[in-house]
Amino acid sequence: MAVVGAILGDIAGSQYEFHRPEGLDFRHCELFTERCRFTDDTVMTLAVKKAILEKKDLTDTMREIGQLYPDSGYGGNFYYWMFGERPKPYNSFGNGSAMRVSFVGEYFQDISEVIHAAEKTALVSHNHPEGVKGAVVTAVCIWMAKNGKSRQEIYDYVLTQYPPADYEFSIDKDMEYLRKHYRWNETCMGSVPAAMRCFYDSDSFETFMRNVFSFDCDSDTLGAIGGAVAEEFYHGVGFDAEPILKKYLDERLYTLSRGA
Repeated sequence: MAVVGAILGDIAGSQYEFHRPEGLDFRHCELFTERCRFTDDTVMTLAVKKAILEKKDLTDTMREIGQLYPDSGYGGNFYYWMFGERPKPYNSFGNGSAMRVSFVGEYFQDISEVIHAAEKTALVSHNHPEGVKGAVVTAVCIWMAKNGKSRQEIYDYVLTQYPPADYEFSIDKDMEYLRKHYRWNETCMGSVPAAMRCFYDSDSFETFMRNVFSFDCDSDTLGAIGGAVAEEFYHGVGFDAEPILKKYLDERLYTLSRGA
């Protein structure tokens, strides 16, 4: 389930989102610690899932669920969208549109449905073309992983969407390059291809997360974006997710995470 991968990626990545120690032993550190928590990435992922399953308005459902977690880490503009009287899209290309889209790639069977639904989930707030693209690319990669496409096919697709001539951190930048040159970035174009590179250079969900840990980044959101792809591609996360979900999620979010 891509949603589980996204949530676990968010939780694991949360410990280093703003506080990554210099010289972190990313190959051996614990994935889940007392510093971990769920963030807005998990909350919005599950709000989108609820809206789709229950055929409810996206904006209404995202605000309904999101307002229950005011301290989960919303960005400034999205916070106003969440709590303001008249929520309108605000031309954002932040990575929030990509981190919340995992259920789309997991749920819909036809690629045209995936693209259309991903666009819809972005447009309620992140209606800049790059914001929409971030959601679509993430959802399509999840769909590709779920449907047996190879790691190289996923790479090639992302490369066409983020060509190196136009994007500083295209997927063609390898992990060594990211570790030396990547700068903390909360945009779709700075986060989606980097997350997919972390997936491309992995051989399990765990090694994907360790790639994320290996450089200074918006680690909870890269974890959510690429974690959804890794979970589908590797047919699970390689360990029992249940006790982790139960430990870090409250009852409401846990129930949403496990619902069909």
